[in-house]
Amino acid sequence: MTPRTEQPSGGSENSTPRHHQLIISLFGLYARAHGGELQVSTIISLMHDLGVESAGVRSSISRLKKRGVIDSVKVNNRNGYALSPSALSAFAEGDERIFTPRRATADSRWLLATFTVPESQRSIRHKIRSTLVRMGFGAVAPGLWIAPEHLKDEALSYFDRHGMADYFEFFLAEHVGSHDLAKNMGIWWDLESLDSLYSEFLETNRPLLEKWTGIPTAQESEDLDAEAFADYLVLITQWRRLPYSDPGLPAELLPEGWNAIAASDLFQQLHEIIGFRASRHAERAISAQESDARI
Repeated sequence: MTPRTEQPSGGSENSTPRHHQLIISLFGLYARAHGGELQVSTIISLMHDLGVESAGVRSSISRLKKRGVIDSVKVNNRNGYALSPSALSAFAEGDERIFTPRRATADSRWLLATFTVPESQRSIRHKIRSTLVRMGFGAVAPGLWIAPEHLKDEALSYFDRHGMADYFEFFLAEHVGSHDLAKNMGIWWDLESLDSLYSEFLETNRPLLEKWTGIPTAQESEDLDAEAFADYLVLITQWRRLPYSDPGLPAELLPEGWNAIAASDLFQQLHEIIGFRASRHAERAISAQESDARI
């Protein structure tokens, strides 16, 4: 559900998402059921539920348009924006990572990637390296990258779709020999920084779980739905970047007390508890704007 341009970049940003990141989550969660389109007034109305003023929304929309994430369109004869074709593809691929992340085991095979780019095409080399990092690949050595096997289809599809497949060779391999693979996890990936992000996610959102588990599921009100929407949009925006930095490394090879497992469980619990309320509020707002356009 997330474009690859959005990745974890530090603790404070993880706990306090920026406006344009929230708007990306808004489109990813709710626009696709409506052709990937939302009226400007709908975006402003829903972002207002998070305390974001219209000026901030318009500024963020402009930024996303310049980056090619959204395009200007007419929605029911009103000004609106639609997800670009590339963003739609990225969101579709991101759904599995966010909502049903896969985790390899110590016995799983590994995907190895090696690429060769002519010296005259340094910009492509930089783009490839940046993309591999954003996908969750670890760097074994210059020109050799590694990830769990389950990233194979996603990686091959992405580089083929973006015209970079000819630079690559991919291999599937098993680890053999006496080297300590668990030790190498900390060399190939920045596990300390990633675990810190997971820890912060837990610290930020455990109170949210306590809050919503105290509210009966059957209790319905539009105010509760609006509150759930605001909490859920922030939750998704905090969470959706993490599964890209952690490609689902084997838990047996990770440090004791690795926070990813607890963080994933917490996210799934909150998703089940408030996701449906948030969706109900968003659909109510979108339907109201569509009704107004027909009057």
